[in-house]
Amino acid sequence: MQSQRKNIRALAKSRANQNIRDESPAGLGLDGVVSRRAVFEQWVESLSEERPSTKRQLSAESVAKCVSVSKRRDTVLQANTHASKALTHTSPATKPGKPLSQRRSRKQLFNSTDVFQRVDTHAINAGKELREQCVFSASTITQCVSQGARNELEKLRAIWVWLCHNIEYDLDGYLGVSPKLCSPDEVIKEGRAVCSGYSSICLEMCREVGIKCQEVSGYSKGIGYQTSGRRSDESDHMWNVVWLEGQWWLLDACWGAGRVNMRTKTFIRNYDDFYFLTEPSEFIDTHFPDQSEWQLLDMPLSWEEFEKRAITSSAFYSLGLKLKRHHRVTTDDGETKVCMSFPRPMSVTYELLSHDARTDTNTAQCAQSDAPCQQGAPEEGDSSGSSARLSLTSLGMILQLNPPEAGSYDLRLFARPLSESVKHRWVCTVEVVCPIAAEREEVPANPFLSWGVCVRAGELGVEGCSAGSDVTEVGEGGESVFTMHTLRPLMMLCELAHTSLDPAQAKRCLATQIGPTQLVCHVVCPLRGFYRLSAFVRDFNNGDENFQNVGNFLLHCRNASTGPEKLFPPNLSPWCGPGIRTQQAGLTQFSHTGPVVSLPQGRCNISFHKGSPDLQVHAGLSAELHQETTVPGRQGLNTVLREEAFPLSRHLLLTQMDGKVTVSVCVPQRGVYRLSLYGRTPPQQDYSPLCEFVLRSVCEERGEPFPCVYSAWGRGCVLLEPRGGVLVAGQQVSFRVRVPGARSVCVIGEKHTELKMNKSRVWEGQAHTGNGTLTHIKLAAATTEADSMAILLTWDVHNLPSEL
Repeated sequence: MQSQRKNIRALAKSRANQNIRDESPAGLGLDGVVSRRAVFEQWVESLSEERPSTKRQLSAESVAKCVSVSKRRDTVLQANTHASKALTHTSPATKPGKPLSQRRSRKQLFNSTDVFQRVDTHAINAGKELREQCVFSASTITQCVSQGARNELEKLRAIWVWLCHNIEYDLDGYLGVSPKLCSPDEVIKEGRAVCSGYSSICLEMCREVGIKCQEVSGYSKGIGYQTSGRRSDESDHMWNVVWLEGQWWLLDACWGAGRVNMRTKTFIRNYDDFYFLTEPSEFIDTHFPDQSEWQLLDMPLSWEEFEKRAITSSAFYSLGLKLKRHHRVTTDDGETKVCMSFPRPMSVTYELLSHDARTDTNTAQCAQSDAPCQQGAPEEGDSSGSSARLSLTSLGMILQLNPPEAGSYDLRLFARPLSESVKHRWVCTVEVVCPIAAEREEVPANPFLSWGVCVRAGELGVEGCSAGSDVTEVGEGGESVFTMHTLRPLMMLCELAHTSLDPAQAKRCLATQIGPTQLVCHVVCPLRGFYRLSAFVRDFNNGDENFQNVGNFLLHCRNASTGPEKLFPPNLSPWCGPGIRTQQAGLTQFSHTGPVVSLPQGRCNISFHKGSPDLQVHAGLSAELHQETTVPGRQGLNTVLREEAFPLSRHLLLTQMDGKVTVSVCVPQRGVYRLSLYGRTPPQQDYSPLCEFVLRSVCEERGEPFPCVYSAWGRGCVLLEPRGGVLVAGQQVSFRVRVPGARSVCVIGEKHTELKMNKSRVWEGQAHTGNGTLTHIKLAAATTEADSMAILLTWDVHNLPSEL
């Protein structure tokens, strides 16, 4: 920067001194010293001989014209008609229209704006130096900033960059807070202008370097634009066309300089290269000229087509986005879809705003302004509510719209590359017309915005899912199962939401199963309507990693499950059913591979194999029992079972062999139970959780407890009969058991009854339950290693009423 200033001053001084020797001392100051401004002006005058012969001053019409927001339409049409008549098809004097198939594209003219780095840097630095030197002459500035440009394209680029970096939008003048500036020198000195100020200065500066340029009047659309149905008599914007490389090009320095925030009444500098030689097919989204020829399209659009067209920002094209329908959409039966594709994964948000809601002054002003406007922050969108449902893939998005009421809406879309941690930018606005609104059930809010499997699911380790972005209809009974296939072992948590469902109750609606290659979530829907199911994952072996959202699924339940027995037990762990933990413990070949087991008869046997005979397995049964309605007329043992409550541990019997374990369950009443499995391998002292099963019983009969089990009932012991833990007094009962290593087994009641071993190594025999004096009968065994008898099992003995 310092060396550039020295070069500019040295060059200016040498030019000025040469002029001073040949001319009168008109540029001298009070003390005969040449001022810096005089040096610059004299230097530029000396350069005038090198200017193109086509250079001419700003027209009298442009000088007299006050910089304003709009012009009378008839005046603009007359001026533009006169200009277009002077054009020919093969030179700057032709009609502007040139078939798109014959036009050179912007990328053919220059592949990237990076090629202008040298020109841009010089124009920016020279502009700062000239402002410091209080040089406000358009011709002086043009010659200085374009110094070193090698062709017309680089000269135009230097002018464009200087305009965008040194003139800001005159919002106060537009709003009438301050006087509007009328001459180019005033605009340059104050550094502010409305659209016509930008276009006039661009016109003058282009002519200074011999570039053919014209001003174009017309209409513009920004984020707050409101369709009116008909064109106003007065146009509201001006921009430029330039002749380069044998064709006309479009540019808008006003929109390239920044944007206006009408809420804060401020201009935000935001240099935007998009509006430098913009493609006509993209420029027409927001700029409609009074003369259709200046659309530079094969088939110019009508005003009606322009109004229906989606409003796009520069980010829409710089991100490579494409709308499936680039125009107004109308709902069918209250629904419609807006589809957008993109070349790389994007994060998208949206905002659906009713036209009736856009009545505040700020919005109206924003809609009429000739600068690119915003209502608030253009980087954000309010995607809450149930009027839309967004689903994303790596290459596109589908937005299902269900407007809440009939009318017209603005759908504003915001996007950012998924790989970048920047704010979302407004990319386009599509008008949505809803003739008739359809009645819809309320959809729970989705704070994660998109529905279906997330775009980054593959990175998180999820390969696919049984559900997509469409609504999943829940089956009969209000239950559904979701399965995600994984690329590596993952841990998963789930969240269920309904507009009328208590969060604590919602946790009892989920049961998750963590497998090595898949994640399963069982869902119970206790209410009718829509539900949101959100899944979160992290690597299984990285406990310090945060869970990340991997999918959000919309469920619809028509037939809700009823009754508290349909909900899962409270505080279920994520380890429901066989999974990674049971696999790590060496457990295989489960008889029940799912986490939810139905007990139509109130009982079941869950068996599995274990890889190590040293693994010790323990089981526990728990439940949140509910009030049971007794059934009249039931007598006998069922009456006893209703009158005496046994601990749930008595309704569980564990049989462990060397390579197989069987867990027998007989629940006391209908309801939902939790069966927990634990394991340890000596010398490990504490049992570790392996998995849990959810047991559902719909049986009305009371389930019998098993005999009470003692520690001596170990590996290899099998109870064949009696399996029930409650015996009736005064009866002869058969006993059959296997007790490995026992040298004697007996039943202890009113007397000792020795059991005998048969050929199948089963100890068997019959014993009497007593005449009403006994409360328990015991099974004991003596082993070869001990002289005393050890208690294995005990049965309760009950006396039935005499009338029974």
